[in-house]
Amino acid sequence: MELTAQLEGLLFYRSVPVKKAGLSQLLNLTEEQLEVALSDLTTRLETGGTRLLITDKEVQLVTAPELDELIESIRRDELNRDIGRAGAETLAIILYREPVSRAEIDLIRGVNSSFILRNLMIRGLINRSMRQDGLRSYFYSITPSLLAHLGITKKTDLPGYEEMTARLNSFVAKADDKFNPDEAI
Repeated sequence: MELTAQLEGLLFYRSVPVKKAGLSQLLNLTEEQLEVALSDLTTRLETGGTRLLITDKEVQLVTAPELDELIESIRRDELNRDIGRAGAETLAIILYREPVSRAEIDLIRGVNSSFILRNLMIRGLINRSMRQDGLRSYFYSITPSLLAHLGITKKTDLPGYEEMTARLNSFVAKADDKFNPDEAI
């Protein structure tokens, strides 16, 4: 497969800024070879719906600026919809288990939660922060806006907080005996 297609696929898959050094290492390229490939990909994407956002150290695949109005329209439409059962499940897990990784959320729900997490972040109900242990993954936590929306000042005011936390902890402990979610990242 062509190098620019590999780069585009990797950046699409990651959907977050990726370090150039990591791309060079992953694709076994020198810095110069990577810069040439990024330049070629930038040229190829000039007329499409995505663009490369390139800084000194990172690269990210983003939507074209010409699509801002359309994307904003879709975002507003998404915000007007109910979060649904999947959103409520995911939000409950984060409320009772924060900070929690996507792998742990997926383990508890039994399905991939990427789209739901994105939707909850767009709504300002949860935050995503980088892990501090060097692994390239994230933790999710609630926002003050969510607590205000729920009419509480701290999550321990949630109904059945102690019982639900204990049940989730027990479930995760049993599942961890069979599967380590951090290995899935």
